[in-house]
Amino acid sequence: MKSKNSSFKIAVILTTVVLAIIAALVVINNLKSETTNESILEKKLTIEGQPTLGKSDAPVSVVEFGDFKCPSCKAWGETIFPKLVKDYVDTGKVKFSYINALFHGEESQLASVAAESIFKNSPDAYWDFHKALFKEQPSQNHDGLWITHKKILEVANGVTGTNVDKLKSDIEQESVMEEVNKDTELVEEFNIQQTPTIVVNGKMLEDPFDYEKIKGLIEKDLEGKQ
Repeated sequence: MKSKNSSFKIAVILTTVVLAIIAALVVINNLKSETTNESILEKKLTIEGQPTLGKSDAPVSVVEFGDFKCPSCKAWGETIFPKLVKDYVDTGKVKFSYINALFHGEESQLASVAAESIFKNSPDAYWDFHKALFKEQPSQNHDGLWITHKKILEVANGVTGTNVDKLKSDIEQESVMEEVNKDTELVEEFNIQQTPTIVVNGKMLEDPFDYEKIKGLIEKDLEGKQ
């Protein structure tokens, strides 16, 4: 009888241990599912010298690594960006910065040179140009050639306040390549693999279109600063 009782107790103990392990794994997996939506940058991402929308002393910084040739960047700019501006930038809670990622070759570089030139010489016109150039991206065959000198000047002429003559000069002489190269260095330093990549106060999102996640990170950081 003692042998049977001992075997029964051992079986109960083993079952309890197995159930405990399973429960622990469930908890760990749940925690992972909550945290894998973003990763924490090992280094601080500086936005000094980058085009930035919003109050300079806004408590939360949101950064987009984007490419004017990227269709997902255009979609993000048309769907998520307006919500972010309305909910947080216009209310003084967030400052938003844009960093060029040249993932589509010469056209990406040309667009970045143009954007950097306008930011340098006509900063008040930068965001209008930024929006207008993305608007010109074709909905079909976006990989085809569409960012040309002619298109850049056409877009710039349609934006109030741009110094078109200086833009032409900067494109011809590549005089703002230093600024473009700084962006490329940041892309490499932070191992940016996709566009758009969204960073909220040093936290890089896995899904840039998860606006609820973006809001959650912003709100969490705002709570810590109140």
